[in-house]
Amino acid sequence: MSYCDYISQPGCDELHIHYHNLRYGFPLDDDRELFARLVMEINQAGLSWITILKKERYFRLAYDDFRPEVVAAYGHRDVERLMSDPGIIRNRLKIGAAIHNAGVVLSFQEEFGSLRAWLDAHHPLDLKDWVKLFRKHFRFTGGEIVNEFLMSTGYLPGAHHPHCPIYTKVLESGPAWSQTAPG
Repeated sequence: MSYCDYISQPGCDELHIHYHNLRYGFPLDDDRELFARLVMEINQAGLSWITILKKERYFRLAYDDFRPEVVAAYGHRDVERLMSDPGIIRNRLKIGAAIHNAGVVLSFQEEFGSLRAWLDAHHPLDLKDWVKLFRKHFRFTGGEIVNEFLMSTGYLPGAHHPHCPIYTKVLESGPAWSQTAPG
């Protein structure tokens, strides 16, 4: 079942509906929000998306509102603080990945100007090549995580079906996938 179909089911959580209608598939320009989405997607691995949506505000508090320059400087005390924070997913590998990946974002900011510019410099790629590229730089970025990150931020199509009313809104926002398709 697609996300578009899922959110139309009776009793669907309002957080899912809000995320689907206002955030999922829309391009992001802000590096903090791109980094936040990557951390959230990584933390979703093995869990339901609603779990992550319900914990998002706690993630923002725990990870200093996803400021890469702050997260990249986290040390042992920060890791232990995060490991004892019941508001987030307490997984040492995922926490380590967030810290490492914040450093990667900083390196892309230095070299390309922003994480968004790094993504744009490599667009368009098919999913297989995106996964290879992400695994070269980032930690904890398997195929499903990369796919969802890129779909949710407008770099790969598929976030919404053409019959979904949000599909047109996403197109109007100018996602990268609508501008150039892999050849």
